[in-house]
Amino acid sequence: MSYKVRLSESAKDEFLKLDGSIKKLVVKQLKALEENPFKGEALGNKAGFDLTGFYKLYVHKKQIRIVYQVIGNELIVFVVAIGKRDGLEVYREVLKK
Repeated sequence: MSYKVRLSESAKDEFLKLDGSIKKLVVKQLKALEENPFKGEALGNKAGFDLTGFYKLYVHKKQIRIVYQVIGNELIVFVVAIGKRDGLEVYREVLKK
């Protein structure tokens, strides 16, 4: 069973800002999510942020985070944020949506 990976508008914008070599690594992780959407680590309550239902994956020596949700009944992996591992900023972005 294969899932479809979809990016939010802000995740698309963040992806486009990445360096070309890092983009390739992100794409590789996104393709892996098509076959195994639970590959990432479940988030839950992270430093006071309730991110229950979200997962994270790292790219490029843990410098980039991909935060996503799995929408099982539609077989969709919805990427809500892609960003540098700069404190908790990427998690703040997730909660704004």
